Amino acid sequence: MITLDTFKKEILPIREKLFRVALRITGNPPEAEDVVQETFIKVWEQRRELQRIQNLEAWCMQLTKNRAIDKRRLRYNQSQGLDAAYGLSSGETTPDRQAELTDEMQQVRQLMRELPEKQRIAMQLRDIDGLSYQEISDMLDMPLNQVKTNIFRARKGMRSKLVQLWTIK
Repeated sequence: MITLDTFKKEILPIREKLFRVALRITGNPPEAEDVVQETFIKVWEQRRELQRIQNLEAWCMQLTKNRAIDKRRLRYNQSQGLDAAYGLSSGETTPDRQAELTDEMQQVRQLMRELPEKQRIAMQLRDIDGLSYQEISDMLDMPLNQVKTNIFRARKGMRSKLVQLWTIK
């Protein structure tokens, strides 16, 4: 059984990591915060059964991912997630460049939505959240080679669509 002290030492420190995963999937900071809170509640409620879990962090990440996907399916709004990830809300650019970046990000966001779910999530976790292949493998409960394949295919698909889209301009 996990005690309150263990919960504070092992679960609470990964809050930011869980939040980033939830944010990448939901695209909505308040929803991502809700997902993390629901994850913590679930972990605490199941604290008696957690001794059998070998990698508690990976299990929490998996739980967060599943809850975030469920929320996203209920509410398909991803408008703020990538803007924040790429710093489009900062005041470092001119208004013209900001508008141009926003348009480009909307195109990228749309292309990402068109990717198969496994590819999209794996690519977001690797390229935006900076997780290692092994962390993604553990989190998604997917073989390491499959993670690499999904990321490769997602990048290749995005690259070809972006080249096609931006050469038409």
